Amino acid sequence: MSPRRKDFLRLAIVLPLFCVLVVGAVTWASLQPVDESWRMAARDTAQPRVTDRGGQPLTASYHTRWNTSDIRALHDMPDLLVQAFLQSEDKRFYTHGGVDWRARGSALVQNIRARGTVRGASTVTEQVVRQLHPRPRSLWSKWLEGIEAAKLEKLASKPQILEFYLNQVPYASGRRGVAQAARYYFNRDVDTLSAKETLALAVLVRAPSGYDLYRDAARIDAAILRLADSLTSAGVLDGAARAHVAAQAFILQKPSLPVDAAHMVSYLRQHHASGGAAELQSTLDAGLQMRVQKIVDDRVRALKAKNLHNAAALVADYRTGEILAWVVAGAGDAQTSGGQIDAVTVPRQPGSALKPFLYAAALDAGWTASTIIDDSPYSGAVGAGLHRFRNYSNTFYGRITLREALGNSLNIPAVKTIRHVGVKNYLQTLHRLGFDSLARGAEVYDDGLALGNGEVTLLELVSGYAALASGGVQNPLHLLIDDPAPRGGARIYSEAAASLIGNILSDPHARQMEFGASSVLNFPLQTAVKTGTSTDYRDAWAVGYNDRYVAGIWMGNLDHRPTDGVTGGTGPALALRSVFSELNRGRTTEKLKISPQLVLRDVCIEDSRDAAHCYMRSEWFMPGAAAEEETTAAAAEAHYGILQPTEGLHMAIDPRVPMDMQEFAFRLSGLREGQAVEWFVNGESLGAPEAKTSHLWMLRRGQYKLHARITENGREVFATPEVGYVVK
Repeated sequence: MSPRRKDFLRLAIVLPLFCVLVVGAVTWASLQPVDESWRMAARDTAQPRVTDRGGQPLTASYHTRWNTSDIRALHDMPDLLVQAFLQSEDKRFYTHGGVDWRARGSALVQNIRARGTVRGASTVTEQVVRQLHPRPRSLWSKWLEGIEAAKLEKLASKPQILEFYLNQVPYASGRRGVAQAARYYFNRDVDTLSAKETLALAVLVRAPSGYDLYRDAARIDAAILRLADSLTSAGVLDGAARAHVAAQAFILQKPSLPVDAAHMVSYLRQHHASGGAAELQSTLDAGLQMRVQKIVDDRVRALKAKNLHNAAALVADYRTGEILAWVVAGAGDAQTSGGQIDAVTVPRQPGSALKPFLYAAALDAGWTASTIIDDSPYSGAVGAGLHRFRNYSNTFYGRITLREALGNSLNIPAVKTIRHVGVKNYLQTLHRLGFDSLARGAEVYDDGLALGNGEVTLLELVSGYAALASGGVQNPLHLLIDDPAPRGGARIYSEAAASLIGNILSDPHARQMEFGASSVLNFPLQTAVKTGTSTDYRDAWAVGYNDRYVAGIWMGNLDHRPTDGVTGGTGPALALRSVFSELNRGRTTEKLKISPQLVLRDVCIEDSRDAAHCYMRSEWFMPGAAAEEETTAAAAEAHYGILQPTEGLHMAIDPRVPMDMQEFAFRLSGLREGQAVEWFVNGESLGAPEAKTSHLWMLRRGQYKLHARITENGREVFATPEVGYVVK
């Protein structure tokens, strides 16, 4: 043999071997880990199906990789459906090892004859691999899919692979799986479909974008009849059934609007183990969910010009503890900024929406609805500085009742109330109510907790109001019809105090000073309502309850941008009215319950404009309340005390202002008619006693100790402790 011929022979042997090695190496590098992908997909799609209280599926999402909301077990699928898919897609599914070589050979011959690709011959297993590892459609991809399909057949059983395929096979409009397709085309469950409709599902997957029943239902008829003939030959259909398929016409029905409760479903799955159940029946009312969603979305759209873009709503039946609606504005709209964040569980500042819990604590601590609180200019310590509290309207109303203070949501009386209750005690009460988001210490929140300076979630807030509505008993709200948690709740407030709070919050007259006689909070049927607005209009709240339901709405921006002046009254309150209109539709309503422990008595209330006069009013009193005369005379400042300066206050001389024009006001609480106060700085008197609660002192640098002596008819009745302050 000549050397040249030997070289050619050697090349003929080495070159194919080299090509095989190269192809093998590239194949090995291109293959993806089937075992890991299968486990992850099985985990991601193994979520139990979540329905509303009537069994309607919730949160069908059509923009995700996997169908997780409409999963059907293989044994729950109609036999005709399963047989139709196998006959159409993979006749030898139960006999091949992942690749049907006979089908591939037949497809190759057909494609050569047609001079193009007319048949792919992919098995069900290969189609599952294609979903696990999406690749461009090519011969190389086909080669890799065949190898990975063989691996998958060793990892999973045939029924597991077939069940996954039937639940994830893609259809038009982003639908995945036979259950979603049945809803999309026929608006029915898959097990209620006719024979022709069932066969249509098996044919539509061949060309989801090409076959469109809504555009041309007749176009698919020929393919359906061919499949029916094949099933008849296989003994799956008889002649009569085949004739019925040929004669039947499609009755298409547009799918009903999907119930968007994705955030609730996510929360439910995170906090409740399914225990292997294929379905979780939630307490949500799908119809109410959709109506509340529309109300909230419409209100957000109306307020976009006010730079408001996000909102959330929660509705519950507090008698049963069942959550009926869990709404996030724009949750189904990809264009809505923050729509993917569950605003129901995001902590935000509640503002005045937290005040009812403070006043309920004050009632249980001995105050009454007619307790007098002085709504006058007031300052409090913030570190070494001084903060001047003010009401929303910048108006001071003088000596008013607790009912008026809460009804009008006044800030200064609230600060004085928390000093009576105690910040630490109040915070402990909020924790017992379930406000776990308030995780900082009492020394951090300080008096500002009375005004809602902490952050709470809408879920916590509505749950807290449910406790007030339930007579002071805290029962956690729940999302499962068969909730395993015990219902025996903890008593937080007395029944009388909780009942009285509801009476105040539903009293239109109690809120007239700040909200007017025709307030949006005056609902047609008796409803306890409270609003809240946080600093710089970043959060707007409205919460309320009637004889059966409790509902709350938060509005704002999830990126913490301030709105353009949206308050609880101008933003969510209107939406809350609409929500309660839906809740009260078609049912007999009742008034809020008045605790039998409360006693109605006539009391003479001090006129805030003229302390020498009073007017008669009927008021509810707690058990063991003080006598009428003592109650109306009680002041929020139960003892004398220096309000200003606060202990440790640091002040600074302003070099731009003449020294003789820089003065600071000393202020005292608790002074009553006929009494006078004498001020002492570093032990030196500042002048004769005066019958007024403030004194202007000219600033000068130094360290000082201040105390006051209260006298009545020339005799000392009290001397305050010293307060130290510094002027720099």
